[in-house]
Amino acid sequence: MSDLEIIENLDIAKKDALSENSSMLKGVVILEALANLRQPASLAQLMQITGMPKASLHRTLAIFEEAGLVMREPGGKAYTPGQRLASLAIETLCHDSVSSVRHSILRKLVSDLKETCNLAVLRRGELFYLDRVEANWALRLHLPPGTVLPPHCSASGKLLLAFKPPEERAKLLDNLPLEQFTHRTITDRDLLESELDRIISTDYAVDNEEYVLGVSCVAVPVKDKHGDAVAAIAIHAATARLPINQAMEYIPQLRAAAERISNTLN
Repeated sequence: MSDLEIIENLDIAKKDALSENSSMLKGVVILEALANLRQPASLAQLMQITGMPKASLHRTLAIFEEAGLVMREPGGKAYTPGQRLASLAIETLCHDSVSSVRHSILRKLVSDLKETCNLAVLRRGELFYLDRVEANWALRLHLPPGTVLPPHCSASGKLLLAFKPPEERAKLLDNLPLEQFTHRTITDRDLLESELDRIISTDYAVDNEEYVLGVSCVAVPVKDKHGDAVAAIAIHAATARLPINQAMEYIPQLRAAAERISNTLN
């Protein structure tokens, strides 16, 4: 092979690599757009945001859909993040470089309040515990990181439901089994809607023995740079040791910790 042929082959390989890199970067832009829009996106919207031709965009979305990174809304005219992408986001929060910082913030909060505290997010209609630090009490509820709970009977779950955009909140409630766990569990849709509206106005939520009798909880939102509630930080304890009214006195400390955790997200 001549030197000229070698150079030409290298140029072709370089162009192919650049093209492949460009396609990969455009794929990242698509996923970022779907995450940032916070609502289903049409093909036309994604074309405008990414600048990709319709055929290329459609082909990339088809690959992402097969991989579970995106999914189409019923009717097939709009796209949203898929379950696999949502799981990746959760895993990133659990294992990213600042997770130890967030854990330290929780540890300090528990040290100050002498009660168990946790950090949770809403995932696929369930409350998911990202992190948790136990207080040194014999009487406590064992809910390790990775535990999922129904959102309608937990302070953090109700809080995160409350701050969802109205349409998304309505869809979640439409498909949420309002199972009764104690006589205090809210199982009426209208009462739950009223509770969620109250949460928005006060910026905190309580679980007054709604999941387990004898255990209460208070939660406040962790907000991102857009002001959206992306997680909840909460304290919970046996009511014999910490009645709900006394737990609510810790809201200022919870909010201060939530603000510190918010700073790790930006």
